Amino acid sequence: MMSKSNEKKVAVFMDRDGTINEEVGYLSRINQLAFIPEAPEAIRLINASGLLAVVITNQSGIARGYFDESFVESVHTRMNALLAKAGAQIDRFYYCPHHPTEGEAPYQKACDCRKPAPGLLRQAADDLDIDLSRSYLIGDTAKDLEAARSVGAKGILVRTGYGSEVESSDAAYTADHLLDAVKWVLRDLCL
Repeated sequence: MMSKSNEKKVAVFMDRDGTINEEVGYLSRINQLAFIPEAPEAIRLINASGLLAVVITNQSGIARGYFDESFVESVHTRMNALLAKAGAQIDRFYYCPHHPTEGEAPYQKACDCRKPAPGLLRQAADDLDIDLSRSYLIGDTAKDLEAARSVGAKGILVRTGYGSEVESSDAAYTADHLLDAVKWVLRDLCL
Protein backbone atom coordinates (compact mmCIF):
# COMPACT_ATOMS: atom_id res chain seq x y z
CA MET A 1 0.00 0.00 0.00
CA MET A 2 3.04 2.27 0.28
CA SER A 3 3.89 2.14 -3.41
CA LYS A 4 4.72 5.60 -4.71
CA SER A 5 7.31 7.64 -2.87
CA ASN A 6 5.08 10.74 -2.97
CA GLU A 7 2.04 8.84 -1.71
CA LYS A 8 1.23 9.09 1.98
CA LYS A 9 1.15 5.90 4.02
CA VAL A 10 -1.85 4.05 5.39
CA ALA A 11 -1.86 3.09 9.06
CA VAL A 12 -3.78 0.72 11.24
CA PHE A 13 -3.98 2.57 14.53
CA MET A 14 -4.76 0.38 17.52
CA ASP A 15 -5.77 1.08 21.05
CA ARG A 16 -3.56 -0.86 23.46
CA ASP A 17 -5.36 -2.13 26.58
CA GLY A 18 -8.36 -4.30 25.75
CA THR A 19 -7.50 -4.36 22.05
CA ILE A 20 -3.95 -5.78 21.82
CA ASN A 21 -3.40 -6.88 25.41
CA GLU A 22 -5.81 -8.03 28.08
CA GLU A 23 -7.66 -5.28 29.95
CA VAL A 24 -6.56 -5.36 33.61
CA GLY A 25 -7.77 -1.95 34.80
CA TYR A 26 -4.47 -0.12 35.00
CA LEU A 27 -1.55 -2.22 33.79
CA SER A 28 0.94 -1.25 36.48
CA ARG A 29 3.20 -4.33 36.68
CA ILE A 30 5.00 -5.84 33.71
CA ASN A 31 3.79 -9.33 34.65
CA GLN A 32 0.21 -8.15 33.97
CA LEU A 33 1.03 -7.83 30.26
CA ALA A 34 -0.70 -10.61 28.33
CA PHE A 35 -1.71 -10.43 24.68
CA ILE A 36 -5.22 -11.19 23.59
CA PRO A 37 -4.51 -14.51 21.81
CA GLU A 38 -5.14 -13.33 18.23
CA ALA A 39 -3.24 -10.03 18.55
CA PRO A 40 0.30 -11.07 17.52
CA GLU A 41 -0.98 -12.69 14.32
CA ALA A 42 -3.11 -9.60 13.59
CA ILE A 43 -0.10 -7.30 13.94
CA ARG A 44 2.03 -9.64 11.81
CA LEU A 45 -0.61 -9.37 9.06
CA ILE A 46 -0.52 -5.56 9.27
CA ASN A 47 3.28 -5.65 8.92
CA ALA A 48 3.17 -8.12 6.02
CA SER A 49 0.63 -5.96 4.16
CA GLY A 50 2.93 -2.94 4.12
CA LEU A 51 0.62 -0.90 6.34
CA LEU A 52 1.92 0.84 9.45
CA ALA A 53 1.02 -0.64 12.85
CA VAL A 54 0.68 2.25 15.31
CA VAL A 55 -0.54 2.20 18.92
CA ILE A 56 -2.55 5.17 20.21
CA THR A 57 -3.32 4.82 23.91
CA ASN A 58 -4.58 6.87 26.84
CA GLN A 59 -2.41 6.18 29.89
CA SER A 60 -4.01 8.30 32.61
CA GLY A 61 -2.46 5.97 35.20
CA ILE A 62 0.53 8.32 34.88
CA ALA A 63 -1.57 11.33 35.91
CA ARG A 64 -3.15 9.28 38.70
CA GLY A 65 0.27 8.27 40.06
CA TYR A 66 -0.15 4.52 39.44
CA PHE A 67 3.01 4.37 37.29
CA ASP A 68 5.37 6.72 35.48
CA GLU A 69 6.23 7.36 31.83
CA SER A 70 9.32 5.15 31.96
CA PHE A 71 7.09 2.22 32.99
CA VAL A 72 4.82 2.80 29.99
CA GLU A 73 7.87 2.88 27.74
CA SER A 74 9.14 -0.37 29.29
CA VAL A 75 5.75 -2.00 28.60
CA HIS A 76 6.00 -0.93 24.97
CA THR A 77 9.56 -2.28 24.70
CA ARG A 78 8.38 -5.58 26.21
CA MET A 79 5.41 -5.73 23.83
CA ASN A 80 7.66 -5.39 20.79
CA ALA A 81 10.09 -7.98 22.18
CA LEU A 82 7.23 -10.46 22.58
CA LEU A 83 5.75 -9.55 19.20
CA ALA A 84 9.13 -10.13 17.53
CA LYS A 85 8.86 -13.81 18.51
CA ALA A 86 5.69 -13.93 16.38
CA GLY A 87 7.35 -12.10 13.48
CA ALA A 88 5.49 -8.87 14.24
CA GLN A 89 6.18 -5.36 15.49
CA ILE A 90 4.50 -2.09 16.38
CA ASP A 91 6.02 0.63 14.21
CA ARG A 92 5.40 3.40 16.74
CA PHE A 93 3.71 3.89 20.12
CA TYR A 94 1.97 7.12 21.12
CA TYR A 95 0.43 7.68 24.54
CA CYS A 96 -1.34 10.41 26.44
CA PRO A 97 -0.24 10.68 30.11
CA HIS A 98 -2.89 13.27 31.03
CA HIS A 99 -6.26 13.35 32.73
CA PRO A 100 -8.48 16.45 32.81
CA THR A 101 -9.56 16.11 36.48
CA GLU A 102 -7.37 13.51 38.21
CA GLY A 103 -3.76 13.70 39.39
CA GLU A 104 -1.32 16.56 39.72
CA ALA A 105 0.54 18.97 37.45
CA PRO A 106 1.91 18.62 34.88
CA TYR A 107 -0.31 15.64 34.08
CA GLN A 108 -3.65 16.92 35.34
CA LYS A 109 -4.83 19.01 32.44
CA ALA A 110 -7.16 19.15 29.50
CA CYS A 111 -5.13 18.31 26.41
CA ASP A 112 -5.44 17.59 22.72
CA CYS A 113 -3.79 14.16 22.98
CA ARG A 114 -6.29 12.26 25.18
CA LYS A 115 -8.66 10.25 23.01
CA PRO A 116 -11.21 11.09 21.73
CA ALA A 117 -9.18 14.23 20.94
CA PRO A 118 -7.21 13.87 17.70
CA GLY A 119 -3.78 15.07 18.88
CA LEU A 120 -1.94 11.73 18.93
CA LEU A 121 -3.38 10.72 15.56
CA ARG A 122 -2.32 14.02 14.03
CA GLN A 123 1.15 13.72 15.60
CA ALA A 124 1.55 10.23 14.15
CA ALA A 125 0.38 11.46 10.75
CA ASP A 126 3.00 14.22 10.81
CA ASP A 127 5.79 11.97 12.10
CA LEU A 128 5.13 9.03 9.78
CA ASP A 129 3.60 10.74 6.70
CA ILE A 130 0.21 9.05 7.15
CA ASP A 131 -2.98 9.77 5.22
CA LEU A 132 -5.53 9.73 8.04
CA SER A 133 -8.49 9.64 5.63
CA ARG A 134 -7.29 6.28 4.27
CA SER A 135 -6.34 4.86 7.68
CA TYR A 136 -8.15 2.86 10.37
CA LEU A 137 -8.41 2.96 14.15
CA ILE A 138 -9.27 -0.26 16.00
CA GLY A 139 -10.34 -0.05 19.62
CA ASP A 140 -12.66 -1.28 22.33
CA THR A 141 -14.34 1.99 23.39
CA ALA A 142 -16.59 4.69 21.98
CA LYS A 143 -13.67 7.12 22.51
CA ASP A 144 -11.65 5.18 19.95
CA LEU A 145 -14.45 5.41 17.39
CA GLU A 146 -14.91 9.12 18.09
CA ALA A 147 -11.17 9.74 17.67
CA ALA A 148 -11.23 7.95 14.30
CA ARG A 149 -14.22 9.99 13.15
CA SER A 150 -12.55 13.26 14.22
CA VAL A 151 -9.73 12.74 11.69
CA GLY A 152 -11.72 11.05 8.93
CA ALA A 153 -10.35 7.55 9.59
CA LYS A 154 -12.51 4.42 9.71
CA GLY A 155 -13.23 3.28 13.26
CA ILE A 156 -13.51 -0.42 14.06
CA LEU A 157 -14.90 -1.70 17.35
CA VAL A 158 -13.52 -4.92 18.81
CA ARG A 159 -15.61 -6.91 21.28
CA THR A 160 -12.60 -7.57 23.53
CA GLY A 161 -11.75 -5.43 26.57
CA TYR A 162 -14.60 -2.99 27.16
CA GLY A 163 -15.93 -3.56 23.64
CA SER A 164 -18.55 -6.07 24.73
CA GLU A 165 -20.27 -3.22 26.61
CA VAL A 166 -20.21 -0.68 23.76
CA GLU A 167 -23.16 -0.12 21.46
CA SER A 168 -22.22 2.05 18.53
CA SER A 169 -23.51 2.74 15.08
CA ASP A 170 -20.34 4.78 14.44
CA ALA A 171 -18.19 1.73 13.73
CA ALA A 172 -17.31 0.94 10.12
CA TYR A 173 -17.13 -2.67 11.33
CA THR A 174 -17.61 -4.51 14.62
CA ALA A 175 -15.12 -7.35 15.10
CA ASP A 176 -14.82 -10.21 17.55
CA HIS A 177 -11.12 -9.43 18.14
CA LEU A 178 -8.13 -7.68 16.60
CA LEU A 179 -7.42 -10.42 14.03
CA ASP A 180 -11.01 -10.26 12.77
CA ALA A 181 -10.69 -6.45 12.54
CA VAL A 182 -7.40 -6.59 10.62
CA LYS A 183 -8.76 -9.15 8.17
CA TRP A 184 -11.69 -6.77 7.54
CA VAL A 185 -9.26 -3.87 6.97
CA LEU A 186 -7.30 -5.91 4.43
CA ARG A 187 -10.53 -6.86 2.61
CA ASP A 188 -11.67 -3.22 2.71
CA LEU A 189 -8.36 -2.17 1.12
CA CYS A 190 -8.52 -5.11 -1.34
CA LEU A 191 -5.12 -6.38 -0.13
